[in-house]
Amino acid sequence: MAGRSKKLVIRTKLGEREIARDSILYFPHGLIGLDDKREFVLIQVRENSPFLLLQCVTDPGLGLLVADPYPFLPDYNVKLEQPEKKLLRVENIRQMAVLVTVTIPKDRPEETTLNLSGPIILNTKARLGLQAPQVDAKHPTHYRLVEAQRAQKPTPE
Repeated sequence: MAGRSKKLVIRTKLGEREIARDSILYFPHGLIGLDDKREFVLIQVRENSPFLLLQCVTDPGLGLLVADPYPFLPDYNVKLEQPEKKLLRVENIRQMAVLVTVTIPKDRPEETTLNLSGPIILNTKARLGLQAPQVDAKHPTHYRLVEAQRAQKPTPE
């Protein structure tokens, strides 16, 4: 009986999913342009896929494709201001995870991009999140994954 109340069935873009209530991430300010959407869950798209679905718990039509940017861009850097750190209740850096939204144009997967200007920062311990716009111009706003693949391939000698 106790295990039943800890689960929740939600509708997602990937179909119905059962999630643990303690896996819900709370975004006190919502996401940019989605201020009224506060509860999300991360769902693995496919086994061994670098992509996750950041699914709104209350709106089955709202799911954002996201990924960890570091396998693609090891030198990607996110700056957080003190109020953002306070909102996330960051005690140490190991509690934090960074995700970026992914865009895959219809019928053009080779043009898939990572949005580096609006990373989503999570405190995995406190289950809190926020979107933290970045102004650092070290990387382009939208980074094409084709570029990442080219950078990772060894050059012939």
